[in-house]
Amino acid sequence: MCRSCAAPTGPNDLSAGTGHPLPGLSRRGLLAGLGLGALTVGLSAGAEAQAVAAEALSAGAVAVAAARNGAWAGPAQGRFPAGGHYGAPRGGGSHAGQDVSNSTGTAVYAAAAGTVIRRSWGGGLPGRTGNGLVISHGGGQYTYYGHLSAYRVGLNATVSAGQRIADMGATGNVTGPHLHFETHTGALGTTVNPVSFLAARGVDLAGGWSRIDPGASGATVVVIQHLMNQRGYGLVVDGAYGSVSADAVKRFQRSKGLVADGQVGPATWPVLVYTLRQGGSGSHVRALQTALNRRSAGLVVDGGFGSVTTSAVRAYQSVNRLVADGEAGPVTWRALTG
Repeated sequence: MCRSCAAPTGPNDLSAGTGHPLPGLSRRGLLAGLGLGALTVGLSAGAEAQAVAAEALSAGAVAVAAARNGAWAGPAQGRFPAGGHYGAPRGGGSHAGQDVSNSTGTAVYAAAAGTVIRRSWGGGLPGRTGNGLVISHGGGQYTYYGHLSAYRVGLNATVSAGQRIADMGATGNVTGPHLHFETHTGALGTTVNPVSFLAARGVDLAGGWSRIDPGASGATVVVIQHLMNQRGYGLVVDGAYGSVSADAVKRFQRSKGLVADGQVGPATWPVLVYTLRQGGSGSHVRALQTALNRRSAGLVVDGGFGSVTTSAVRAYQSVNRLVADGEAGPVTWRALTG
């Protein structure tokens, strides 16, 4: 894990404020991850204040649901090392991100679409060491990727969510190879807990299944639509998770005895995906090829699981330290769609 990577306790030249530890996925953590934390501050214990707080939490819950829109992706596969959490003590400051440990060379992906604005030692951020990248996602949101062993994109490159951007490493002041991942909101230098920030956007940084809500759009929605079509639902594959697709998912959920809420999450994904191997064909293979392309595979989406798709599955499994058998089962699907 990081020996440094601390957010300074005093003012710095990047932002007028600094992040604070958010140890769990609390309501306040979710709201803060969305920039709504101020709504819950300074309320009295009176009935009026409680009503205002309830309204704020309700608005926050709607915003959280809307944020699970498929625009974000898990940056790396691995484990959370002891002491590598956000807010852990680091000398004169606190740990500014979440560490994800794995072998040197493990793939690192862009957490969302954006532009690479820093590609340098420590990303030019105070207290950070090792090769680092900073991506600007617009709207005052930034992500930082530290201790990299190799860069796979250049400075000023435009990247998409899930695109491979680097390799995990152990450059800088560390005890072993890992990704040091940070989320900044409002301004570069103002950190928030990456675990709760991504959870509010449907991504489990620890490597669990994603959560995609109605209203989402993008490649992961295309994956869902192809999988639904393999089950006979006849959806238009347009990448828009509108009412028609959501109603179909709810029917599917009811048929499987699940809560019919339209959210494709940890309860729905495992019964929606298929275990696929070379020789298969159909819409479920198109879903797999689309998911692999989101992770930079560059496949033709033709629905045929031939040797090229098999090689792409093995390559993805290998660079993410999964069992590289060329078979797309639940573990591989979970990583691809996360």
